[in-house]
Amino acid sequence: MTVSTTTTEGLGMNQPEPSTATETGDRSTAAPTRQPEVRARPSASLADPVFRLDDVSVWYGDYEAVRDVTLDIGRQQITAMIGPSGCGKSTMIRCLNRMNDLIPGARVEGKITYHDEDMYADYVDPIEVRRRIGMVFQKPNPFPKSIYDNVAYGPRVNGMPGKMADIVEQALVGAALWDEVKDKLKDSALALSGGQQQRLCIARTIAVKPEVILMDEPCSALDPIATAKIEDLMQELAREYTIVIVTHNMQQAARVSDRTAFFTADVDDKGVRHGRLVEYDLTGTIFSKPADRRTEDYITGRFG
Repeated sequence: MTVSTTTTEGLGMNQPEPSTATETGDRSTAAPTRQPEVRARPSASLADPVFRLDDVSVWYGDYEAVRDVTLDIGRQQITAMIGPSGCGKSTMIRCLNRMNDLIPGARVEGKITYHDEDMYADYVDPIEVRRRIGMVFQKPNPFPKSIYDNVAYGPRVNGMPGKMADIVEQALVGAALWDEVKDKLKDSALALSGGQQQRLCIARTIAVKPEVILMDEPCSALDPIATAKIEDLMQELAREYTIVIVTHNMQQAARVSDRTAFFTADVDDKGVRHGRLVEYDLTGTIFSKPADRRTEDYITGRFG
């Protein structure tokens, strides 16, 4: 893959934010509900997007799982994908590093570009895509190796130059784990707590120096204390990395993300469910002044 990991200059292709027709209706009779508190943050510009998705649909065989998604993902921002189960959030995030290629019968229609280069072009190496666009999964999945060997695995496979001990330490520091494990690097990674294992997986991801980190519900299996540590870590990592997170936790999306995409599942005239992007905007706007009634109903707990 010949994509440059440096910022692409002079994009000059700012697109209007995707939107859907606003649904109208009398909302005055709804019971008052409390919306998640949104952390104050600067406005997030999309003048320099890392990804552009144009009319993207994802199929598993004859089943269209997600339909016609268009959005841009900004550099060094945290983008959250929220929505009820079965609306295509995980399917979409797996398109961003071609993980869906590993599923028989899966195919992507439309176009996904990474720094304006077609990620699904014939000449693009999906393994190189996954090196540059790392993934942290819902359940921590450390290898049955030592802490040190877990972090060193990627750099060794990729033949990264430099002293391996320094690479491992830098990754563990970046994942806010170094102080907790520096005296037991040869111990099994499986002996760590769930939260520590997830941070170890983050360290393993950043050890190969990607530009983007994808996180598919990274805190769903963690307790509140471990979740808070991961959320703080996301904020730190966003200073250097572009992060896309799938979460069912709306409070988490409100706390950590710059922009939020709300997905839902529509049922067609044959009774088949298809994931759809309803609304995508600044997180503060999504949680305070959503343009679509379905978004408001979801974030206020009326469904989902």
